[in-house]
Amino acid sequence: MNHEAVSAYGLWSLVGINSLVFLIFAYSFTKPRSSRDWRSFGAFSAFIVAMFTEMYGVPVTIYLLSGWLQRRYPGLDPLSHDAGHLWWTLTGQHGNPHSGVLHILSYLLIVGGFILLSAAWPVLYRAQRQHQLATTGVYAYTRHPQYVGFIAIMFGFLLQWPTILTLVMFPLLVWMYVRLAHAQEREALRDFGRAYEHYAAVTPRWIPHGLGHQHPTTHPGA
Repeated sequence: MNHEAVSAYGLWSLVGINSLVFLIFAYSFTKPRSSRDWRSFGAFSAFIVAMFTEMYGVPVTIYLLSGWLQRRYPGLDPLSHDAGHLWWTLTGQHGNPHSGVLHILSYLLIVGGFILLSAAWPVLYRAQRQHQLATTGVYAYTRHPQYVGFIAIMFGFLLQWPTILTLVMFPLLVWMYVRLAHAQEREALRDFGRAYEHYAAVTPRWIPHGLGHQHPTTHPGA
């Protein structure tokens, strides 16, 4: 095993630093308060820690696939850092994976997700304090911008560094966010009645279908 393979993993300080940076960012943009907020943030935290553990700590996915990778790609050092960019490796790309289209797209999704979280929080905070529906800002385009932001960030990391564990976790976490969103909508409907019915009728649950328009009221949900 060459020096690059030895130094590519076991970097637990990087696991800790990167995990903390992303989790502190996410926490500062979401400010979890209710048990639902903490479940959402906790699930996202588990995904982030699992991904950085394999990126810099113990590459479980690479260990499991190393025999197959070496047979299919002779000369590949499966324990080099570049080999961990599996989409790059599996599509037969050469050179620096950080310059690839998928890697660039992953950055756009991750940054976009954090921007969405940061834009959603002030609107949600004001709405919760005034006990109103949050329908302005990003809430004018999607009813659950914070969940959309979390999903975008996780999908971005999957494009950048897929692992068996995070590939399994991702659909489960999306399913969890969908269930949380539905529970949130039932509460909003109970609390705001017709106002929420009107808001839901004109605002997509997940994917914006246009620029939409601003609504006069505001909502306690992500």
